[in-house]
Amino acid sequence: MTIVDENAELASLRELDPSYPAPTVLSVLGAPRNRELLDYVARDPFGAHVFPGDLADHPPERFLADLADQLADTAPIHLWSYIPTCSYRCRFCQYPTVLIAGEPAVAADRAARWVDLNIAEARLWLDRVPTLAAAPVGEFNVFGGTPSLLPASAIRRLLGFYREHFGFTPDTAIRFEGDPSSLTAEKLETLAELGVTKLSCGVQSFDDRVLAQSGRPHTGARCVEFVRDAQRLGFAWISVDLMYGLLDQTVDSVRRDLAVVVDTGLTAVVCTKLHLRPYAETRTGVAGERPAAWQIPAYRDRLAAEGHRWPTLGEQYQMREVLTDGLVDAGYVEHPTMYFARAGLGPETWKSIMVDQDRQEAEVAIGLGGSSSCRTSEAITEVAWGRYAAAVESGRLPLASATSFSPAAREARAIRMALSTLQPLRDRLHRARFPGSCLLDEPWLGRFRALAERGLVGVDEAAGTVTLTRDGRTLVEAIINTAL
Repeated sequence: MTIVDENAELASLRELDPSYPAPTVLSVLGAPRNRELLDYVARDPFGAHVFPGDLADHPPERFLADLADQLADTAPIHLWSYIPTCSYRCRFCQYPTVLIAGEPAVAADRAARWVDLNIAEARLWLDRVPTLAAAPVGEFNVFGGTPSLLPASAIRRLLGFYREHFGFTPDTAIRFEGDPSSLTAEKLETLAELGVTKLSCGVQSFDDRVLAQSGRPHTGARCVEFVRDAQRLGFAWISVDLMYGLLDQTVDSVRRDLAVVVDTGLTAVVCTKLHLRPYAETRTGVAGERPAAWQIPAYRDRLAAEGHRWPTLGEQYQMREVLTDGLVDAGYVEHPTMYFARAGLGPETWKSIMVDQDRQEAEVAIGLGGSSSCRTSEAITEVAWGRYAAAVESGRLPLASATSFSPAAREARAIRMALSTLQPLRDRLHRARFPGSCLLDEPWLGRFRALAERGLVGVDEAAGTVTLTRDGRTLVEAIINTAL
């Protein structure tokens, strides 16, 4: 990195909205000894979703065998179905999606085809992983895309298939995702009738100007209407996604978004920074074939020429602090990083299954671009819809790539995942998972002490815990991807 780049990063970090306090991490990121943390956040990766292995080119067949071994004796797992259909493409979206358009009946038929493909792929998983059918499902999620575009008959067929063929129990939670435009009162009534108890809605912002610049056709008022409809119908868990760092977004706009969340009494909220670095570069997320519109340099240059503005790095951290502090003050608990739920309700079940130190169970994703994992390897499904469909229709499981974890990487991955929960890292649990290893011995103790000297963690050797500080919680993705 050149001096010019370093100066540009620091300048962006120090350019703040004067109406709001400086973020507490400003001094940490500005310190020379934390240069790698600043470099990391300035490079803009998506750092705590997929935890890739260190051994590339792991044959997908081996991943299936690894998964089958773990599922032979397993606690509840996370199972999800990915329906990639969308009626529009957000300008920030990197995910693998398929646009469906046309008359309502035609669009519904096109959407329903993805249920056919998803069920066909699910049958392949059941055939290739014999222990999968009996594995207890802790939470089943229908993610997207925009699965709420599916007609009621297709939703009924999808949920019915998974209930019949997978290890659903009386404790299995079922979640359905959608956007405010298609999660209508009628669609919500269908979901409630089918036993869905959790909803996730991609709101992103309640600011109409920010929504329009992001390419979203709905309004903030429609988002609130969705929340009220869902509350009226009695859904137990209503979560929305909010983004910060969007084009023309201000710190005050984010503060107003927070006020709407608190006023509506939402169960949960997921806060995500805008990421424009391709997920595929780090394999910490799954991206589709086409870049997001905002990733195209010429388009970004045109927006700047037209007078639009991207928030600086410093403003992004002000936005984050407005959200995190405001949600905690309103009675929400953050667990894992940037996932907030009302106190007393516990964390998001599916995230807890994946990353809590005493769990870290398997995840099986069925659908275009799904990411699946077990403790020894992980795999990503084909992201090109043509190749995906051809594989499924020919009876071939469409896994595109897999990586595995060396013994050292398995241990490091477990620590990184556990720290991403923002809960204390406990040596007792670590020893149980990795006999002969100790967080308070090398190589880990030296790393944690170095982080403690920088004010990012606290090490309590008597209690056998490592706990993130306030700044450590804010920078946890940078810490786990640079220092561990």
